[in-house]
Amino acid sequence: MWKEGSLKIHDSVFHYWMKQYDEGSEFGIEGGRISKLMLKRNGEVVCNYDRGWDIKPTDPVTQLALELLLHSDNH
Repeated sequence: MWKEGSLKIHDSVFHYWMKQYDEGSEFGIEGGRISKLMLKRNGEVVCNYDRGWDIKPTDPVTQLALELLLHSDNH
């Protein structure tokens, strides 16, 4: 299932797209349900996972956005 949405953290707005399995998978982030995830901030891709990390978060605000999505949608 594909899911799309936005998160606002402090002054940053992240738009995300993710693909989830019904159950955890070896292809998911940390063995979880999310197999694909893209986070954009100001039109720039700041995090991308496609059955493996293409772009890891490089700043604390992007890391927080990722952690929120993992907490709510990955397990």
